[in-house]
Amino acid sequence: MTHGGVLQDTHNRIIRDLRISITDRCNFRCVYCLPETEEAANFYRPNSTSPNNSRQANNSPIYHWKPRSQILTFEEITRVARVAASLGVNKIRITGGEPLLRQGVENLVSEIAAIRPIRDLSMTTNGTGFPALAKRLKEAGLGRMTISLDSLDRDNFKKITGRDGLAEVLESIRIAKSVGLSPVKLNAVIIRELNDHEIVRLANFAHEQDVIMRFIEFMPLGTRQAWDREHVVPGAEIIERIAAKLPLTRLPAGNPSETSTRWSLGQGAGEIGVIAPVTQPFCGNCNRIRLTADGKIRTCLFSLGEHDLKPALRSGASDIELADQLQRIILKKEPGHRIGAPDFVQPERTMSRIGG
Repeated sequence: MTHGGVLQDTHNRIIRDLRISITDRCNFRCVYCLPETEEAANFYRPNSTSPNNSRQANNSPIYHWKPRSQILTFEEITRVARVAASLGVNKIRITGGEPLLRQGVENLVSEIAAIRPIRDLSMTTNGTGFPALAKRLKEAGLGRMTISLDSLDRDNFKKITGRDGLAEVLESIRIAKSVGLSPVKLNAVIIRELNDHEIVRLANFAHEQDVIMRFIEFMPLGTRQAWDREHVVPGAEIIERIAAKLPLTRLPAGNPSETSTRWSLGQGAGEIGVIAPVTQPFCGNCNRIRLTADGKIRTCLFSLGEHDLKPALRSGASDIELADQLQRIILKKEPGHRIGAPDFVQPERTMSRIGG
């Protein structure tokens, strides 16, 4: 299939990167995403002035998962990816929720990997369930893996994620390296008074394991809407703490749309990156859009509005009509988020329902 044109917004940004969420379900309850554990309530309640914070946590999720009929099929997802690729998208990341909870995910990987000109196909996962699927995902055409690792302390890991799963995540990192899903990237969301004391330890882990550790500023994307800027550890502070203990060498950006500043840990072993959307926004070079599991296009992680592709996908629209719809949507892409602005409004969707 061919189609003229590209996905270009009114700010002259050309979209090359599509993040595809394939499920809103997750088996973690991270404090920055789906914080419905008692540990999360105890962390937020003393520090937050959010009116939503008065609710008592319980063992039942506040958010109810979307019924299967509302979730895009693999065929629909592949079609969107193919149409987007015809408009210049060449990088796709599969996300969730937790994408490995979706049965047969390796089949979707195989379908997307066959699309040209997709040159970079990756996945973000919490690592649970990965050991059993690693070889199949690699053989299906997955190129890279990003694994969440917010703590190296078993008790703190459980406090942050709501699950005693550190050992399984560490095993997933080992396996990802062994099957050649390279480079292996690790994501750590840093929250003051929760895991910021582990920053240097996480950087050391990256050096020891020869992986890329990316430190991410805490963003307002959780269900309790209890985000407070006081919990944010600025990217500059993260670098300062690491540089006080480890040798750092700034690495050049691979392209203008990179979200992270990159640093070598020396001797060619390991790398860290800092993603600082709160204190150092990179909206001006943003080339990303997101497709949610239920078929909505989000032109910004913090969009308050969404654009539904599902009616077109399920009503017999042609690929050309779908491409035209995508091009119209991109013209509405926001110039940037407004975190920190007096009129900032947090999106209703949590990170798990948007896709990372």
